[in-house]
Amino acid sequence: MLEFTTIAAEHGALLRGYYETCNYGLCEYSAGTKLMWGERLHPAFAEAAGCLIIRNELEGEFLFDYPVPGPEGDEDAALSAIEDWCMEKGVPPVISVVPAVKAPRLLQRYPYVGVRNVRTWQDYLYKAEDLQNFTGRRYSGQRNHIKKFFAACPGAEFKPLTAEDMPLVNRFWEDYGQEFAKADDPRAATELELAKRTVGQLDKPWFFCGGMMSGKKLLSLALAERCGDTLIIHIEKALYSYVGVYPAMVQAFARHFAGDAVWLNREDDAADRGLRTSKLQYGPNHLAPKYHFAPQNELLCHVKTLPVLTTERLTLSELTEEDIPAYNALVLDGERNQWWGYDDVAGLGGPVEERSFYEVAKRDYCNCAAVNFAIRLEGKLIGEAVLYHFDYRGDAELGCRIAGEYGGHGYGTEAFTAAAEWGLYGVHLTRVVAKCFKENEASRKMLASCMRPAGEDETYYYFEKKV
Repeated sequence: MLEFTTIAAEHGALLRGYYETCNYGLCEYSAGTKLMWGERLHPAFAEAAGCLIIRNELEGEFLFDYPVPGPEGDEDAALSAIEDWCMEKGVPPVISVVPAVKAPRLLQRYPYVGVRNVRTWQDYLYKAEDLQNFTGRRYSGQRNHIKKFFAACPGAEFKPLTAEDMPLVNRFWEDYGQEFAKADDPRAATELELAKRTVGQLDKPWFFCGGMMSGKKLLSLALAERCGDTLIIHIEKALYSYVGVYPAMVQAFARHFAGDAVWLNREDDAADRGLRTSKLQYGPNHLAPKYHFAPQNELLCHVKTLPVLTTERLTLSELTEEDIPAYNALVLDGERNQWWGYDDVAGLGGPVEERSFYEVAKRDYCNCAAVNFAIRLEGKLIGEAVLYHFDYRGDAELGCRIAGEYGGHGYGTEAFTAAAEWGLYGVHLTRVVAKCFKENEASRKMLASCMRPAGEDETYYYFEKKV
């Protein structure tokens, strides 16, 4: 089970171990974004299968970044770890800010999934050479503004900034505050404070910072981070009163820091009209999509009401309130349930009451987490079949138990087969799986009679049934 740690400043080096060579090209896959926007995204990390796994929490919903593999990373195993964690917590495995190159893998992985790609959050990607040179008619405006800037500030030059330059940076923030036109916009004011805090980390070796100087005055600054073949520009600020300082800084910054980077990512525009206009004027090569994958299980898609299944001797149907006494007796039969594999009482999370187990079954069905069938002989509840652990990839697990006084008559096999067939052809699962303790020879024989072996470990025999 994944164990997450809230991201803090001291985790920057660990994050960079993965992001430094990451070619996803999106700003979210960077240490700067995680640290700068931590109070909004509440990011936490775990490491599994040689991959970095990031869990964000936004407005009460867990959103996972696509796993970032290290040299020996296994992305599929990392995705499975995310799914297992979500299954344990009872939440869907929502994978967000998925780069275009990874979207086909998730489309193949999840049979039923809602996909979004909101324009507002797409990143602006520019060819590094375009911003370094501003060649061609489309950049005539930038070239003219740069000429005006140097005409007004003939001695201006680009200066790389380090931690030793923080007094200069702090004076820039004071000057910038005098010209800040969005002081009444809470979102813009918050972004400015976060930018100041992030620039305060110039001692971190993965941040590149620099700005245009005129004499002893800093007129602009930008801060970036190299991730794979992309230089991600986290912050760009300039004194508005100096016409042309923005394009002058953009070009000088790209020339100084881009190196052999292929792309410059100037991040999204957050639906700000001014930002959108400005970013488009610099001629992006493309807007990088950020896909949002919200997988759904087959139960949600195909089962509106619980059917009645019939076999030669049995009926499988929904639990009712009249079943509560017999159902409680079944669940609380400790001797019979020693090989059931699930502690029903512990699963309650509270004291046992008359309706406790019935209410759990109802709740799980309403949440599309499980289906509990009452197994009936001549109308009387003699056991249950439970389809659960929907993994969002077409698999679900099936369990079955029969009351002690009805054991040994093949009722379990009969009910199990009916529930498995319904799972495959009624719920449209790809595979139904089951397991039994190695000590439970009766269950092993029952499962072997209606499913195929699928391996074993120290504790269980595993079985599967496919379409």
